[in-house]
Amino acid sequence: MTASTTHTLEAPGAVLHYDVRPVQASTAPTLLMIGSPMDASGFAALAARFTDRTVVTYDPRGAGRSVLTEGAPRSTPDLHADDVARVITAIGGGPVDVFASSGGAVNALALVARRPELVRVLVAHEPPLAQALPDRDNVLAAIADIGETYQAKGWGAGMAKFIASTSVRGEFPADPADLPVPSPTEFGLPTEDDGSRDDVLLAQNLITCTHYQPHYEALRAASTRIFIGVGVESEGQITYRAGTAVAERLGVEPAVFPSHHGGFLEGDFGMKGEPDAFAATLRSLLDS
Repeated sequence: MTASTTHTLEAPGAVLHYDVRPVQASTAPTLLMIGSPMDASGFAALAARFTDRTVVTYDPRGAGRSVLTEGAPRSTPDLHADDVARVITAIGGGPVDVFASSGGAVNALALVARRPELVRVLVAHEPPLAQALPDRDNVLAAIADIGETYQAKGWGAGMAKFIASTSVRGEFPADPADLPVPSPTEFGLPTEDDGSRDDVLLAQNLITCTHYQPHYEALRAASTRIFIGVGVESEGQITYRAGTAVAERLGVEPAVFPSHHGGFLEGDFGMKGEPDAFAATLRSLLDS
């Protein structure tokens, strides 16, 4: 594997940055790793475990190095999907294999529904598609409450409520007030409001990502082979429940990964996963 190279790509309302780790002699499909709001830096440990093929990572619009430009439209999974399609086209047009995590999994499902010819295999790990849940109204109310808390009290208060809500196991109560309301200090977050309201998760993607309705008919008909991943330690949490619900609608069995929502992480970002075991499971799906 030669050294990683960084590239830029203009898109409506953003300048996208992506990184290519080329393996010239490999015959395996290029592996694209995407998250949202996680940027390319979050996939360093996982990419290091796929040195037998070219790996591409990128920063979604508004995250990391991919800055928004004047007149940027509201970010949606469909808009993110268009961005990913641009990256795939720029690196050679595909079809590529895609590992997509969290909001990136939602965006990848949007991509495959629209452009299945670009993706050979998609492994969508724990997409937070609240609309797929039986208690969707309660979960969506809790998500709206997180957004309102962020707008009213700032990043620390909003993120604390986000962490607490995503840690809940089982169905949500009808009233968001019945959910835990932790202090930001419990998570090492600031209690002071710095006045900013441009957080990529809480301001940009929270609502449009969780409220998205995938085109299930198009996904079932797609030429892409689709796996929906769930982490064994996430059982009962929103993303696990949503992942199993999406898998059921697609008529596939969930692919169970070791560890949790960020199981591919090596201890960075405050989360310690099992990257070796996670990568082995991912490889088995890509090669199946």
